[in-house]
Amino acid sequence: MSGRRIRRVSAMLGVVSIVLLLGISSSGVAKTSHGLAAIAAPSYVAIDAETGRVLVARGATIRRPIASLTKVMTALVVIERGDLGRAVRVTPQVVAVDDYREGLLPGRRYSRMTLLRSSLIVSANDSSTALAIDAGGGALRRFYALMNERARSIGMTRTTYASASGLDDDRNLSTALDQAILAQDALHNPTLAAIVRTRKFRTKWPAPTYVKVWVNHNKMLFTTPGTYGVKTGWTTRAGGCLVVAQRRGGRAVIGVVLGSPSIWTDMSALLNTAFRRA
Repeated sequence: MSGRRIRRVSAMLGVVSIVLLLGISSSGVAKTSHGLAAIAAPSYVAIDAETGRVLVARGATIRRPIASLTKVMTALVVIERGDLGRAVRVTPQVVAVDDYREGLLPGRRYSRMTLLRSSLIVSANDSSTALAIDAGGGALRRFYALMNERARSIGMTRTTYASASGLDDDRNLSTALDQAILAQDALHNPTLAAIVRTRKFRTKWPAPTYVKVWVNHNKMLFTTPGTYGVKTGWTTRAGGCLVVAQRRGGRAVIGVVLGSPSIWTDMSALLNTAFRRA
């Protein structure tokens, strides 16, 4: 994103924030929006998916942990390095990852594409860690540097990546606006876009499983027509996090909620309001 575009987005965000704070309608009459009033998340934003214009925002530049939304940048960096058929060897460091895991076996090799699908569709922490170690030449810190460099290149000015999965979130921080900027950029990558809109994927798997069926954690892909991504996330510290890209009537909107106690309710209210303003 160019410096001019970043300034334009920031300026529009400021105007939207003032309007929301004062509760002023376009006619100058104070009013309450039942749609926005229903949103419990402390930080959210919705942007026009084509232009980046901010449509709705609150707390959108506050730095927060983002849980598994992190995996979008992990995947984008890996995809842009190419060679997606490359076999990635699973190290003991990968197997030791906590929380949700795909069940990768130490010493086994899995293609980058298989690990990407596992990471983005069912949010497997071991898969994203395996990708990062491989693409970072054996060192996670080197991969984090690549993530942060990529973030700066598109104007994510308040983001610092220090995790490939989002599981370790003390220093892995971003904002709702930065995550919307990332989603807008990442969806221009056809490989990533195809994965995040996948509802179910059936894949061969080593014994004793032989076959796995991955079902996307993004429920809106199943419940709301026009949805074409992007990613869910949750940790105790981050709360519920969700990025959704959706089309209605020829318009496309990207919505982000962070720290939400009810991501589906919040996102529905956010998108309904955003499309009325698109």
